[in-house]
Amino acid sequence: MEATIDKAAEAGASREAGHGISFGEAFRVWLRVAALSFGGPAGQIAVMHRILVEEKNWISESRFLHALNYCMLLPGPEAQQLATYIGWLLHRTAGGIMAGGLFILPGIIAIMGLSYIYAAYGNVGLVEAVFFGLKAAVLAIVVHAVVRVGKRALRNRVMIALAAIAFVAIFFFGVPFPLIIVAAASIGFVGARLGRPEFAALEHGGKNSAMIDSMLGEGIPEHVRPNTSRMLRILAVWLAIWLVPVFAFLIALGPNDVFSQIAIFFSKMAMVTFGGAYAVLAYVAQQAAEYYHWVTPREMLDGLGMAETTPGPLIMVVQFVGFMAAFREASGLSPMLAGTLGGLLATWVTFAPCFLWIFVGAPYIEALRGNKALAGALSAITAAVVGVILNLSIWFALHTVFRQAFPVQGFGLSFDAPVLASIDLPALVLSIAAATAIFRFNIGMLVVLAASCVTGILLRSVGVI
Repeated sequence: MEATIDKAAEAGASREAGHGISFGEAFRVWLRVAALSFGGPAGQIAVMHRILVEEKNWISESRFLHALNYCMLLPGPEAQQLATYIGWLLHRTAGGIMAGGLFILPGIIAIMGLSYIYAAYGNVGLVEAVFFGLKAAVLAIVVHAVVRVGKRALRNRVMIALAAIAFVAIFFFGVPFPLIIVAAASIGFVGARLGRPEFAALEHGGKNSAMIDSMLGEGIPEHVRPNTSRMLRILAVWLAIWLVPVFAFLIALGPNDVFSQIAIFFSKMAMVTFGGAYAVLAYVAQQAAEYYHWVTPREMLDGLGMAETTPGPLIMVVQFVGFMAAFREASGLSPMLAGTLGGLLATWVTFAPCFLWIFVGAPYIEALRGNKALAGALSAITAAVVGVILNLSIWFALHTVFRQAFPVQGFGLSFDAPVLASIDLPALVLSIAAATAIFRFNIGMLVVLAASCVTGILLRSVGVI
């Protein structure tokens, strides 16, 4: 009897420790993932898949994709949330915080440093030339993202139609993105419940002996089991972590202060920007540039260029936006200090909810593995997101290739149209060259970005830009 108890205790300890994966080993692997997390969500997810599924065999293909589909359903950056999810599976809450925190740490440091340089020297010709090249390359990268996501998501006519409707709704009519997501999820859910093959989940192969899957096959650890009382405790703790700073700024400074506005706006963004990084960027770009006027559209593109060329989620651009907003409205502080606080505040209220969504929802998502209706909803959401990314690529093109645009409104329409006479030929040619390098010759993103920056400097030196 005692031997049986000892064996059971050893098995439980093995599961609690990540089935033989020590916390230290996991730290080293997540640090490696963070250091290689360039290229936006597609590149970051590919890095995690290569290291965690193929190389380390920590998680099976099917469970990896199940977690990814849940993260795509959430507001915020799906790659960072996926890291948090897998870290949580391995080592409970501490593992999730480690994995998700390390994923964004290099980006926080890099974007802050670049924001200092941009704020101090952004109008210097060399810096302008570098960002001119970056913007052209970023446009090509976003278009490439449309194609890559589309190939996976738009596998039949129904999915293509969902993407097309989502694009028309958000680009031409300004339909709120959350409404598009709810509609797509409802269609996918109902379609799957009715047994429509268009909404069936994709079949994925993969290894069956992955460590996490073996761990869960031996017995479900306590933290993976749905538990209402634990869920409520987690919800209370992470709501406090997220919202206490927001209320502190509101009480101390009032709702019209730039820090209060940053806290409120990015907290709201964290709740409504579903569909991953590109969907978030579309919302942030429109609100930060056109409503709050914290940055200009071209500065928004510069910030995205920073995020594209540094490790971490693309949504780290929010740190740049928060920095510039507070830098310009320092309210008695040193502009650089105000910018630093604004950038860190934007980052805090953006990413704190990401941990909340995972720690509260992941046990229930694990319990729903294999649910066809949920899979149908996730598939439909992915298709709709393709249309949203297309909207983002066109928005970028308007502000990269054209110097001017004019609003078109009436009959329910609300969008910006380019002034054809304001076309920026050097930007157009450089964007086409970057797209050709990516699509035709499969040249890596970092190489294309570096070459575009060098080209921008050369064009500046000969007086073309």
